[in-house]
Amino acid sequence: MRDRVAAARVGRLATVSANGGPHLVPFCFALLDDVVVTAVDHKPKRSTSLKRIENIAATGRACVLVDEWSEDWAQLWWVRLDCAASVVEDSASRDRALAALTAKYAQYAATPPTGTVLALTVTRWTGWAASSGSASHVSPEGSVYRV
Repeated sequence: MRDRVAAARVGRLATVSANGGPHLVPFCFALLDDVVVTAVDHKPKRSTSLKRIENIAATGRACVLVDEWSEDWAQLWWVRLDCAASVVEDSASRDRALAALTAKYAQYAATPPTGTVLALTVTRWTGWAASSGSASHVSPEGSVYRV
């Protein structure tokens, strides 16, 4: 699961507002151990005050989905990461996150993100692959169990 997530070029970030409203966006990210990092970048947006940041500040939770689609259903897989989420405040953590993002995406190497950086600490890994035919869950302690 870790290798698939680390290699993925895009994921979907789900957050929930304080009043329970869902919010889902595609996003670029890097995986650092058990932390998914992302940043507000230069791509056009209505504002740099994004709903995902507001939701994370309100709830401290997020969910990430990374998947592979193919017309050959034997190639399908998905990994869901349940996360404790926060805005990165300290400069060392911010620098580490931005270094990981610029190493992964050539677009960021040319124009590094300058906006808010988010850290999504994985509390549970869940995944499925057509080749195995079952879902696997990994607890924070590393125990794997099948569904």
